[in-house]
Amino acid sequence: MELKADTQRHAAKPATVLLDRLSKHFKSPEGGVVRAVDDITIELSGGSFVTLLGPSGCGKTTTLRMIAGFETPTRGRIMLDDKDLARLTPDKRGMGMVFQSYALFPHLTVYDNVAYGVRLRGKKGKALDDAVINTLDLVNLQGLGQRKISELSGGQQQRVALARAMAIEPRVLLFDEPLSNLDAKLRVSLRSEIRRIQQQMGTTSIYVTHDQAEAMALSDVVVVMNAGKIEQAGPPDVIYRRPNSRFVADFIGHATFVNGEVLAVAHDSVDISVMGVTMTIDAGVGHHKGDTALIMVRPEAISVGTGNLPARVKGSTFLGAYVEYKLDLGAGQESILALDGEWMTRGLHAPGDEINWELLPERAYVLPPAPADEAAPSKD
Repeated sequence: MELKADTQRHAAKPATVLLDRLSKHFKSPEGGVVRAVDDITIELSGGSFVTLLGPSGCGKTTTLRMIAGFETPTRGRIMLDDKDLARLTPDKRGMGMVFQSYALFPHLTVYDNVAYGVRLRGKKGKALDDAVINTLDLVNLQGLGQRKISELSGGQQQRVALARAMAIEPRVLLFDEPLSNLDAKLRVSLRSEIRRIQQQMGTTSIYVTHDQAEAMALSDVVVVMNAGKIEQAGPPDVIYRRPNSRFVADFIGHATFVNGEVLAVAHDSVDISVMGVTMTIDAGVGHHKGDTALIMVRPEAISVGTGNLPARVKGSTFLGAYVEYKLDLGAGQESILALDGEWMTRGLHAPGDEINWELLPERAYVLPPAPADEAAPSKD
């Protein structure tokens, strides 16, 4: 599959990365085989910001390390434009990497950390100074070139790590969970900076995280991985609104699931009966009249205090602009989450309150039928 970003790019000839039937297998302690990455194929278009997203052990970091050259594929190819990277060591791949641990040289100044890779590529004198100073300006570290690493905050150290990777003018930037060691507020600030810099440079970037908010905020393309395979890849809004499996729906954002009976099938929607109410909802392919289908219900797809469907409030979380309620639908149905943005008008509901609600069909989605052998994850 080929995935293209809509964002305007400014770098000359941004690189395209192709993963062609890429696999990585390890021997398990019991003597078996662990398929950490299992026959994945995807083309990442030049200049795009792509995030590999998934739970621990899904294969995202192993995939990144194979792209970087730190792991050797069991089979498959990694192509940078028309060049096969199989025989190239990490320093010959034209890539810069930002590590989770920063991996800075504590005995060197900020300037010398950023200059390290540039010097190895033969630059010196004014050319070296220009490369370092321009990159420090880009990451908002002007005037800090002679500081020691120990004199910097965590956020500043991460900016130095980013500057070091960028100063060598890489064809591809790789990020291995670079913000995981920072506090929540700083993470939000730095992810905006990373996105700004990437868009300014136009460098193809591949970012690994298990944080869905980071993935949604940063990416042109999100690649959701599970058990070594790609579950779905596409723009963040498509991944969120039209997931192609229960796993993706459950992993991205909050979702609960309600069964309905398919009454009629159109091109990309179905007429469906949900708890006695008939409505038309966007749907994935593969449904037939009479099927029992699974409806993905995001919290924003529930209207509290309207409609005629009954529920009991099991709990609430006050979030300022809105309140998140957990609603018990009764009759063996799964509890659902609802966002109430009108709480200031009608007041807060307490656990045990009986309320009415309705499902907003334009905000729900009927998932494609799951393969027979797919295990559905559960969510409390």
